[in-house]
Amino acid sequence: MISKNQIKLIKQLEQKKFRRREGLFVAEGPKVVGDLMKRCRPAAVLATDDYEPEGHVEVQRISHDELRRISFLQHPQQVVALFPLPDSSDPAVRNDRLTIALDGVQDPGNLGTIIRLADWFGIDTIVCSEETADAWNPKVVQATMGSIARVKVTYTNLAQWIDSLPQDFPVYGTLLDGDNIYDQPLTQHGLIIMGNEGNGLTEKVRRRVNRRLLIPSYRTDDTAESLNVAIATAIVCAEFRRRGSDCR
Repeated sequence: MISKNQIKLIKQLEQKKFRRREGLFVAEGPKVVGDLMKRCRPAAVLATDDYEPEGHVEVQRISHDELRRISFLQHPQQVVALFPLPDSSDPAVRNDRLTIALDGVQDPGNLGTIIRLADWFGIDTIVCSEETADAWNPKVVQATMGSIARVKVTYTNLAQWIDSLPQDFPVYGTLLDGDNIYDQPLTQHGLIIMGNEGNGLTEKVRRRVNRRLLIPSYRTDDTAESLNVAIATAIVCAEFRRRGSDCR
């Protein structure tokens, strides 16, 4: 049986201020919870009788009705777990790898999808501006489908952080006035910056881009104004990987 205090705590963790206060975030479903448990010991696991955890972990058994009361999903999936918030304050970039930076991405679904894309394309670090949505929002965690366990997400003053990179470090930005990505040389390392859904890159970050990229439209008449940021991220990452399968 679940207590009222447990229900209250879990529901509060939908909000960033309570996640920070408690140092916890919520994950749901066997896939997401299972992937996270491979990297991190959960603070609590609450699950129905039909959930079988991988490995030895203490599980608090709850009813399906109790699961529905604490779940953030429309269709709850057997298990809700609480995990400690990881350290997100040390954005480190290796000179031999690609890194994604996000400048004000707001939609939780987009952020979760981008984290999942980074995992797919072998990019293990995402550096976010302080205005970007919180990666441990339950909607973001769910959208990653477990990739949040394998991709380090950090937050910083993005413009100042870019200034700390080596002077010749490749800083790619996707811009409507950029150069066709399919015609440009792409390095096997560097920073790929994706901007806000409506406004693109902020002016401070735009000024620090030294390699401007454009995903061209192939219509000559009226067309969409822009691509969804997660779709654009997938296209850019796929092109980098297509050019060199060993760029890690």
